[in-house]
Amino acid sequence: MQESLQSCVFHNGWLGELERRVFGRERNQNDPEELRFGITRERCIATLAPPLEGAQWGGIVTRMATRAFEEGLVEGVVTLHHAPDSNFFSTPVLAMTRDDIMASRGNKPVLSPLLRSLDSAYRQGLQSLLVIGAGCHIHMLRDFHDRYPYLRDMDITTIGIPCVDNIDRSNFNRVLSRISRSPATACHMEFMQDFRIHIRHTDGSVEKVPFFSLPEELSDPGIFPRACLSCFDYLNSLSDITVGYLAADFSPDDKKQWILVRTQKGAALLDLVRQELDCSKETGSWDCSSFVRKTAPQTVEQMKPGKTEYSPDRKIPLWLGHLMAGMLNLIGPKGIGFARYSTDYHTIRHYCYVKYHQPDLFDTLVPDYAKAIVREYGIDEHC
Repeated sequence: MQESLQSCVFHNGWLGELERRVFGRERNQNDPEELRFGITRERCIATLAPPLEGAQWGGIVTRMATRAFEEGLVEGVVTLHHAPDSNFFSTPVLAMTRDDIMASRGNKPVLSPLLRSLDSAYRQGLQSLLVIGAGCHIHMLRDFHDRYPYLRDMDITTIGIPCVDNIDRSNFNRVLSRISRSPATACHMEFMQDFRIHIRHTDGSVEKVPFFSLPEELSDPGIFPRACLSCFDYLNSLSDITVGYLAADFSPDDKKQWILVRTQKGAALLDLVRQELDCSKETGSWDCSSFVRKTAPQTVEQMKPGKTEYSPDRKIPLWLGHLMAGMLNLIGPKGIGFARYSTDYHTIRHYCYVKYHQPDLFDTLVPDYAKAIVREYGIDEHC
């Protein structure tokens, strides 16, 4: 517990010194892409062919982990399995067989104590390890690795998952019941680039709920963990490689993913599966600033303290929400532009949350790159 507190981002802050340790420098704030996405060696859009059965978005992460284990690059994988009684809650595991790695497929949108498995790896004498985690996990891991002698001899490789908007575990079932028509059969859930929440059910059907039609009560910041609303590493920029869908063209049937290679270890992981991937360049228009500016005032207002009552009714009817989502899917940001929009939106939101709700931690939590993004939009004048 004491080790976790010493390495927590609430104690050390986001990026900064850790970014310098990993890459030998901090991100270039004069490069608008590196400012937002972090330091990279290679970026591409990829589809695993064929996709892994049972994987949520194609299985690239699971396949990388399996190949790293099979090739002897690592002796074990620190990851998450679904909890026995939930499709969405999780339990940390040290996977040391192919079947255990395959069992980690699927997103778990609730905070999890992933790094508990590090102790198991150390006690079993493992010398090489793959860790698959969110930005907060990788931040703590990087600090653990430098701070504590018993981990320094362990060769650790990391796969980062873009992570945001986890729901507080105590609120999750209530939130799911307010979103889905059949929460009991829901097994996967993700906010997608078409401005809808996609919920996959056990019968294979996919329920799509427009973001704009969610009940107003789900805009209450209190349903999210404080740690998630204080996050400034959406794209997991301290990992060796990041894999997510954010800059991929919206194509649910193809299950395209965005890969950001950050280090030599990340390049080695990609090389293990490159022959199984259909890779292409990023697409889309970079400029989405007008779109961000239109949504920013509401984002700022939602983070202001004081509001205690939220309506249980949908903000707008489902049919109108689908109409709006369809229109934005046609004229809104796509590809790399959507990745920029989502990064800027969450940076602004979390900047305002920390400023309003945790002002004593503002200087610790808010990294320089986030302040630079906020300045681009003049948000601080109104936040």
